[in-house]
Amino acid sequence: MLRVPAVLGVCGVLLAGCASIPDSGDVEPVKASPPGESQVRVYAVPPREKAEPDEIVNGFLEAMTSDDPDFAMARKYLTKDASAFWQPGAGAVVLRAAPDPAGPKETSARASSGLTYPLYGDQIADMDSSHAYKPIEPTSYGGDIHLVQQNIGGTKEWRIDSLPQGLVLGESDFQRNYRSVNKYYFASGENWLVADPVYIRQRIDPTSRMDPVTQAVRVLLDGPTNWLKPVVDSPFPPGTALQKGVTSLEFDDRNALKVPLNEKAAKAGRAQCRKMAAQLLFTLRDLTATPVGQVELLADGSSLCVLRGDQAEEFAPDRPTGRPVTPYFVDEHGRLSLLQTGGDEATVDRTQVIGPFGTGAVKLGSVAVARDEKHAAGVTDDFKSLHVASILSDGELGEPLVTSGGKGKEGALSAPSWDGHGDLWIADRDPAKPRLMRFADGAGPALPVTVEGLDGARIKSLRVSADGVRIALLLTKGGRTTLQIGRVERHGPKDDPKVTVTELQSVAPQMETVTAVSWAGPSRLVVVGKEAGGVQQVRYIQTDGSTSAAGVLPGLNQVTAIAAADDDRQPLVADSDDAGIVRLPTGANWQTMVETGSSPVYPG
Repeated sequence: MLRVPAVLGVCGVLLAGCASIPDSGDVEPVKASPPGESQVRVYAVPPREKAEPDEIVNGFLEAMTSDDPDFAMARKYLTKDASAFWQPGAGAVVLRAAPDPAGPKETSARASSGLTYPLYGDQIADMDSSHAYKPIEPTSYGGDIHLVQQNIGGTKEWRIDSLPQGLVLGESDFQRNYRSVNKYYFASGENWLVADPVYIRQRIDPTSRMDPVTQAVRVLLDGPTNWLKPVVDSPFPPGTALQKGVTSLEFDDRNALKVPLNEKAAKAGRAQCRKMAAQLLFTLRDLTATPVGQVELLADGSSLCVLRGDQAEEFAPDRPTGRPVTPYFVDEHGRLSLLQTGGDEATVDRTQVIGPFGTGAVKLGSVAVARDEKHAAGVTDDFKSLHVASILSDGELGEPLVTSGGKGKEGALSAPSWDGHGDLWIADRDPAKPRLMRFADGAGPALPVTVEGLDGARIKSLRVSADGVRIALLLTKGGRTTLQIGRVERHGPKDDPKVTVTELQSVAPQMETVTAVSWAGPSRLVVVGKEAGGVQQVRYIQTDGSTSAAGVLPGLNQVTAIAAADDDRQPLVADSDDAGIVRLPTGANWQTMVETGSSPVYPG
């Protein structure tokens, strides 16, 4: 197989997806893509005449990593029956490195009729047929490729007659061929969107022959991933799909897109169609270099509706308040203070935090500021009591919403968190009475939240997403703290639902322990932790657990807390035992803002 470093160039409005063939550069035969070389292209070649079994196996494994239409060259290594069985779109097994075929092993049943080659490697993830990615703790992969001899043109040739379903790829080849994209659905019963990350091909999909934009539209129309499905809705009428034969969608010079749908879409009313267009607008944002101008939906050639990019903002889960989002922290006197992060120097502004949290009427240990920045929740510095107070007007500090019977920073109340419903969440880590609680609209009484699948683990800290349907939990068990994402389900009356956190998913299984986490956008987390035998890292991780080398941030020692805004133009803010409260401006290193303080947070 030939791997060719592609010539970098402008590819229209798409950031990825160029399908042009390079006309310069050296041809480099290598076994696997070097990590990070996303521009490497693989051009599959057919098996040579009278190829040895080892060549057949290695050639097929290499051909799996190409963009060859319908994997036609890869299929030349298979028997007719094996080619009919093999469905590359069934998903992908992701290994740490390219699969390593061992020499043929003897099997009593089939040795006389062929050769079996075991495939070895450390599996780190898989991607299912719905394009959902799932990381796992590294485990030995076990798959076999079986070869037989068959008559081709009067010559006995080795071909593969049995193989694993789907693709088997090393991590670097997976990252070279696939890219993450968020598709969007509406939170059940609500008017805001929820991100659902999936993977599509970087360039033309070998099976469907669709370009990346068309792939993104198709996976959106296919519906939400199984994990998210119970808590989201899609306004697209059942059976809605792209018009038959559509494999390419192109933006015009105003960055507007027309999307031709089948006759099922014609059933949508105007309000319903606007929500459908909003789903498409948000989904396509990751794929364009400039903001999407507008989306027009068509059915049977007739226009259903048009929605501009600015009009879609009414469906955003993190609706802007009209003023710059700035971080807060607890100063050395236990007061809630505002950090001004703009410009070359960061300053502390205490004048904008009014009320008992700003005056020091109560000393705080941790805080959470409501998304509308009108109220804040504060845990006292002994971590036993939770209060909510206005930060825009003076007033007396009321009775605590809840008081923990536990003791100490790790044995009483966690830091609180606000969701997109305006509800307040907190965990009581009292060993005698551990519980997760929710306060509707930030007021009492405490409403218990059941967490399924804890399996003896204790909640150390939590962060609820802006959309309110996902929660990031740091869970401690057996001396290890792991990061899990739970689905927030609400059942019963809307004004008094029973809330459950269910189907916990490990997000960073490669990390031995996780220290801190914050939401950093619709489907991204910023995580502080370390791998076994490694040093502490600060890195971005998608909510599906996928990572990239670009997600590793500049090193910072002894980080105890991290905060990110939904707007990625705002700097990260962290609490470091070594450096104090620090920020990370774009393109720079960590900078100290305040030498003494704790609990840096953005609203939420």
